[in-house]
Amino acid sequence: MNDIMILAVGGAADEGLRGVAAVAARVSYSLMCLTICWGVLTKTGWARRLGERKTLRSLHMVLATLTIAFGIVHAMGFLFFQDGKFSIAEITIPIGMDFRYAIAIVGLELMIAIAITATMYNWTSYRRWQWIHRSAYLALPLLAIHSLLGAMANSHLSLVWLVGLTLLIPTVTLSILRFVPTRMLVQIGLVEEQV
Repeated sequence: MNDIMILAVGGAADEGLRGVAAVAARVSYSLMCLTICWGVLTKTGWARRLGERKTLRSLHMVLATLTIAFGIVHAMGFLFFQDGKFSIAEITIPIGMDFRYAIAIVGLELMIAIAITATMYNWTSYRRWQWIHRSAYLALPLLAIHSLLGAMANSHLSLVWLVGLTLLIPTVTLSILRFVPTRMLVQIGLVEEQV
């Protein structure tokens, strides 16, 4: 009974909290990859057969919102560790942090900035909005590296590397194809020329 009370209050190891933070991180990573893939498919029109553009964009926004929410749950979990390892300033300001934490903070803050500017789409120029929105392609490698370093530090690399790469490879492939000129995609046969 005493062991249950220690775990409920937060034992020295904080195993339950670490588990919640780990699950939130994995769900956020998965949703991030899906968000970027869906955004590319929506923007390029490759997913137009699945529904109206407004519906496709709405799904992209839902995925992005869930990605950020789970990322914040992951970050906030570190505030509640018994050893008091992190403060609110340390999880929001990347200066003076270990590299793997600093890139995670920058990546999450980039995603939050993208979400904020998405709400201001009607009040800003399209070019400015697009420039900020494309910073998601910078957040992706930062958070992928953070995930890799975190898995290595917690001895979970053998457990998560396959799933992480399985989600990352199509995301990177679609992100690259997003910026390849349409003429070249038609020439290599990836898309059909529309007459």
